Amino acid sequence: MTASALPPTRRARRRRQRPRATFASVLGELLLTAGVLVLLFVAWQMWIGDMIIGAQSNSEGQAVSEEWAHQPPLDPPPAVTDDDGSVWYEPPLLTHPEAGVTFAQMLIPRFGSDYNVAIAGGTTRPVTLDNGWIGVYDQSVMPGQVGNFSVAGHRTTWGAPLNRIDKLRLGDAIVVESREGWYTYRFRTLEYVTPDQVDVLLDVPQVPDAVTGERYLTLTACSPLYSLAERIIGYAVFEGFQPRSEGPPASLDPVAEVAPPSL
Repeated sequence: MTASALPPTRRARRRRQRPRATFASVLGELLLTAGVLVLLFVAWQMWIGDMIIGAQSNSEGQAVSEEWAHQPPLDPPPAVTDDDGSVWYEPPLLTHPEAGVTFAQMLIPRFGSDYNVAIAGGTTRPVTLDNGWIGVYDQSVMPGQVGNFSVAGHRTTWGAPLNRIDKLRLGDAIVVESREGWYTYRFRTLEYVTPDQVDVLLDVPQVPDAVTGERYLTLTACSPLYSLAERIIGYAVFEGFQPRSEGPPASLDPVAEVAPPSL
């Protein structure tokens, strides 16, 4: 007897019965879908979004640099000649910007030739940092001035402009470009501090009431990645100012990568 010849009741018993949808099974599927969506959002926020926002920020910065390059250069500041015959320029004083107002660009060859991030006043997230910019602390001096030019930036999310701060090497150039020209600092060292250790922002970092006449740059960002537990601090010292009339400084030359050690 073939299957088609079986009585209807026997044929029905041989069919697989579909399980009924229960409240628990529907809820489980909804939670699973929600979990996948959350993971996709986190991936976007932490990686894909950072790459897109970072690339857009660099592109906008390069457009600003090109605009300045095509404008007539401003008169350079008076040149100073040292006893040994070397000539340098006293850096022009820039006006401290209001919160959320951009005034300069940060160029770091170690981070790539396309790295070009806006610097703006203030260090709050909604007004400055969440735009993908690097923010200037309210008590900071301005680039090239005696004291501490202190700034902050995200290390994750919103373009993460200081994501690679821990990749800086001794002597790396950190250049601030403005309409007037280029202020070059040279990286010295990194350290990790707790969030309440605000003395890193002093005119002489961590040395209250000291007067040295030196010109510093302090970069601050959160550490470790995806955490607010500590702060990573990068210190640099001022090397010199080059007016726009003389063209870009040699400090912007591409950085030669060091070959990995052979095994």
